[in-house]
Amino acid sequence: MRTTSTPRAGLGLRIATFLVVAFLYVPLLVMILYAFTTQTAAFTFPPPGLTTRWWSIALGNERMWEALRLSLVVAGVSTTASIVIGGLLAAAVYRARFAGRDALAFLVVLPIALPGIVTGIALRSTFAQLELGFSTWSLVVGHTTFCIVIVYNNVVARLRRMSPSLAEASSDLGASGWQTFRHVVMPNLATAVLAGAILAFALSFDEIIVTTFVAGQQQTLPIYIFSILFRPRQKPVVNVVALVAIAITFVPVLVAQLLTREEGGHVR
Repeated sequence: MRTTSTPRAGLGLRIATFLVVAFLYVPLLVMILYAFTTQTAAFTFPPPGLTTRWWSIALGNERMWEALRLSLVVAGVSTTASIVIGGLLAAAVYRARFAGRDALAFLVVLPIALPGIVTGIALRSTFAQLELGFSTWSLVVGHTTFCIVIVYNNVVARLRRMSPSLAEASSDLGASGWQTFRHVVMPNLATAVLAGAILAFALSFDEIIVTTFVAGQQQTLPIYIFSILFRPRQKPVVNVVALVAIAITFVPVLVAQLLTREEGGHVR
């Protein structure tokens, strides 16, 4: 049996790949290094010494923990709402035929395409006109507007890959609509929904532009990091808090990548 081998990448492609990876990740490595530096204001390379002092200062800061809790709550609620709304919208756009279907599909994905500052200004103006205060719920509404797109895109893409004959066969065998959804459709959509939810959570957790307009006096973790970014003696603390944010978002993104990758040429 003849086997085919994957051609090796050329030297130029390998060099270009290395440069791109270095461009993306060397700054992160520098940030990790300076989260342990003994310097306070001006950084020099290499650092004169290493210490864990900044970690105890950052992790002992109640404002940081409040910002972290708010970010987790907003991301969790926004993701839950996005799963419900985005999933239902994907099913409606894929299965139903109605006037304005294409326009609806366009409007669903529009928030992720618009600049964040445009979405933020629009939301702030809307809350002001309705005389609604800025609270955790204003943050949830703001984040849900773009998190829906992530779930919607994942689910509708998976629906398009599913064979319509699966649901038809289930109906022919006497299954009800609910049974077909529970035992046929949902198992095929589960990884797409989960991957979309994880990515939506990570996106919400890291969001800063829209958050700035709808947070009021509250501070999410990205807003907290930005508020201390330009204080010279807080630079090592900024690096520590940024590493905490990276750690929280790294695992969900990795899991989403594993769930959505193709194995053996077949989508899971």
